[in-house]
Amino acid sequence: MSHLADTLDGLQRALADVVASAFRDGDLRAATDDEALGLMSSAAGLVRLSEALLIEVVGVVQERADAAPHAERITTVHGCRSMKELVQRVTRDSSRATGELLRAAHAISQPVALTSGEVLPPAYPAMREALAEGAVGLGGLVAVAGALDAAGCSVEARLAADHELGASARGAGSDGGPAPCADDLRLLAQVWATYLDQDGAEPRGARAMRKRGLSLGVCRDGLVPVRGNLLPEVAGQLDTLFHSILNPKGDGAAAGPCFDEADAENPLGPVVSQADPRSRVQRQHDALATILSVAARSGEVPTIGGAAPTLVVSVAASDLRSEGGYAQIDGCDEPVSLSVARQVACTGAVQRVLLDDAGRIRAIHTVDRVFGPHQRKAIALRDGGCVIPGCHVPAAWCEIHHVEEHSRGGPTHTDNGVLLCWHHHRTLDTGGWKVRMRNGVPEVRGPCWWDSSMQWRAVTSSPVRMRERLRSRTASAR
Repeated sequence: MSHLADTLDGLQRALADVVASAFRDGDLRAATDDEALGLMSSAAGLVRLSEALLIEVVGVVQERADAAPHAERITTVHGCRSMKELVQRVTRDSSRATGELLRAAHAISQPVALTSGEVLPPAYPAMREALAEGAVGLGGLVAVAGALDAAGCSVEARLAADHELGASARGAGSDGGPAPCADDLRLLAQVWATYLDQDGAEPRGARAMRKRGLSLGVCRDGLVPVRGNLLPEVAGQLDTLFHSILNPKGDGAAAGPCFDEADAENPLGPVVSQADPRSRVQRQHDALATILSVAARSGEVPTIGGAAPTLVVSVAASDLRSEGGYAQIDGCDEPVSLSVARQVACTGAVQRVLLDDAGRIRAIHTVDRVFGPHQRKAIALRDGGCVIPGCHVPAAWCEIHHVEEHSRGGPTHTDNGVLLCWHHHRTLDTGGWKVRMRNGVPEVRGPCWWDSSMQWRAVTSSPVRMRERLRSRTASAR
């Protein structure tokens, strides 16, 4: 045991020297983008391995505390009321993080039988292996254990889900995709939990109906506390209203239209860690662009001259054919790039105006290329939200992109339309992501930093489709 302690002390001193050098010398500023992402990945790997050791130690200490008489417990001896207080004092972490640490330790600890002294298997053996390998950290383990524990499924069903989720955490899942992050694992675990729920949805719904409520407390210091439990559909409607007025998710801001990592409690879609080079103010700009586009197509805003507010972007046919030149936005004196015209045209109607050399209008042609409301609902059901992995913009905030451009013969058909948020739609040609349709199903090929194999992968964040995938895979395995 002293050897392990000495090794950890040596690692801590070495890591302290590395951190001090990075902070003092500023070498990180000279790193390339790839080098910076590599350092980020290595540092995250060290964090996961450190969390694995910490979780194991907490589990051992918890086991000792449970087995000893109250007066001899490690918590009592060290003047703490509970295990949580002891761990929080030692780790100097927050109460929430300490609670997650204790839950994680309970999930992967190997209890010892009191009668025989035999070491028993953990509740989640596959996740324990993934944790020991550094493939998953505290957040991912808590996400899986929390979802499956709440499902109340049998031991056999839990172990089956654990086996699949542990493989996915190591990047060896049945879908062959890269190793997911904690929020991805949470979504996968929730899919498994729903699939394995023995009681089904009705008893859960009945319990929710009994527990629903909203109460106002007594006014103190000019504030009235609010407490309650909302039904999912009520909370969803409230959350949608919040989205319409709040800033994008970024550095701890409230939830809203977002284009990078989501909050741990965000149920809108899976998360795949990705480098987002945008600053907070840039993300706020993109969220505003999304809100404006949604409001403009909602049909609820006042009309202008009898027509809905419409952004008019003009471009000469010769520039459009040559892929050069500029476009012009109505009301703005400065020209814009053709990429702006292409994005606006992808989601809106195109009106071709033919003028002669003198400037006389010779003909007007309007091309109907806007996806209808029924098509949008169908595409939203299929895709769930923005199809770029790691993006959590829900379907209502997304635009529909013509995978094959309409100007090149691409039809306005569900087999040729995919959901993209404003940001990914605007940067699809430059962001490293590629989208294609295969038999009416969207497939995405990501940049090499996200998927070194550069494979095309079918994507969706629709919980309904994900459950169907799981059901079909389970049926075929049988």
